Amino acid sequence: VAVMWDNKTAVRILLEPQHKVCGLCGNFDGDAQNDFTTQGQLVVSSPLDFANSWKVSSTCPDAEENIDPCTVTPHRHHWAKVMCSIIIGDTFKDCHDKVPPMPFYDNCVKDSCACDTGGDCECFCTAVAAYAQTCNEAGVCVSWRSPELCPVFCDYYNHHNECMWHYHPCHKLPTCLYPNGVHLNQIPNLEGRRLNRVSL
Repeated sequence: VAVMWDNKTAVRILLEPQHKVCGLCGNFDGDAQNDFTTQGQLVVSSPLDFANSWKVSSTCPDAEENIDPCTVTPHRHHWAKVMCSIIIGDTFKDCHDKVPPMPFYDNCVKDSCACDTGGDCECFCTAVAAYAQTCNEAGVCVSWRSPELCPVFCDYYNHHNECMWHYHPCHKLPTCLYPNGVHLNQIPNLEGRRLNRVSL
């Protein structure tokens, strides 16, 4: 089991194929169509029916309303749609045939509407990064960040041979167990800072 956290709003759990899981995170069979499987093994379409079936205690009341965050914060809806359009636009066009963008766009808009108490750009950037990572795993590396959009400040103004660490959108990154970046196949290429060998 590998757990990755970006120190902000994204957590990712990677499992080896022999693990059998169920619950609110899905069943890890590669088929998103059956992720809403209830505790009684029924596939449902309603997020409320799905979530309520996994209550720990039957004495807890059922959730009765699935609130659309863009309805609650209509002043953010236009901004969210404009910002999230990067997912369905030219920046990711090479990925669209491999990873359908609309589910990621819809999630981006909802997440960006929902983050209305601070951290709004972090929620947006995390949503776009999720699509970029899925594209990366499908074999399409997209360098989508810029100084104006979800920047990685440590790198944009450093010349390639000036410092040892540089941002890369798709690389095998070092981990605590594998500091040279060569590790288990289950850990995919990721975006982040990587040590560059500097020639003097």
